[in-house]
Amino acid sequence: MTESRRGFLKLAGLSAVAVAGSAAVSAKATRSEGHEPPATTGKRLALVVDLRKFAKDDALFAAVVEACHKAHSVPDFGDDAKNEVKWIWTEPFETAFHSEEFHYIREDLKGKPTLLLCNHCDNPPCTRVCPTQATWKRAEDGVVMMDWHRCIGCRYCVVACPYGSRSFNWKDPRKAANLAGLDPKAFPTRMRGVVEKCTFCDERLARGEEPACVAACPNGEMAFGDLNDPASEVRRLLTEHLAIRRRPGLGTQPEVYYIVEDPRSLMEVAPAAEVFEVEEGGHA
Repeated sequence: MTESRRGFLKLAGLSAVAVAGSAAVSAKATRSEGHEPPATTGKRLALVVDLRKFAKDDALFAAVVEACHKAHSVPDFGDDAKNEVKWIWTEPFETAFHSEEFHYIREDLKGKPTLLLCNHCDNPPCTRVCPTQATWKRAEDGVVMMDWHRCIGCRYCVVACPYGSRSFNWKDPRKAANLAGLDPKAFPTRMRGVVEKCTFCDERLARGEEPACVAACPNGEMAFGDLNDPASEVRRLLTEHLAIRRRPGLGTQPEVYYIVEDPRSLMEVAPAAEVFEVEEGGHA
């Protein structure tokens, strides 16, 4: 590494720390005042995962991960955890939502895998710490994008992301066994020393297609669309069902939602007073 590059990284690091600290204070102040950060105008693309449907088909998790990783030439280094690169992955339900309190978890969710990916936050901390603007939130639809050619591998975005959604290429992705003999027309591989993550399949969106993970679901287990469109499928699902998000208290406004219950079933089993407390106080 040249002295000029090292000096740039040091300067960028100090700037990133300052920006992250300022952003955290700003987000905290915003939440304390009872207001949310401004939402993206126009389109606001979001993903809805129906955990009730996934609980009925354990094999579907692997199929969705494979579809995503194959479509984007994500390297697989086997059991080498340090060099793992992932765009979408699974964790147990309780781990994925560890910031929530679940005293009694339904048996169809308890210990079950939960699909995780970049949350494409409406208020993303990762974009504010990038010194080269290699990651940014797309103005027209809110997708948090990556430009691997501009990434210098500082990994500030990895630290800033509270969801662990970004991976760093410690090894040359092209040397991964699963990418041997890769079709030159396939999704271009990244290079060693850069960060990568889910981009909501921006290349497929440009062709008018839905993300690969959604296309891999045969029975509507995942839905994708414009959250700002009242007629969209994602809007309908969130209106009709109880959905949760990962660590919403951070003020990042994640746009990946997980359906866990139908509100009508809650009305059937809960006394009126308890339902009122859920609606008014936000606590079960």
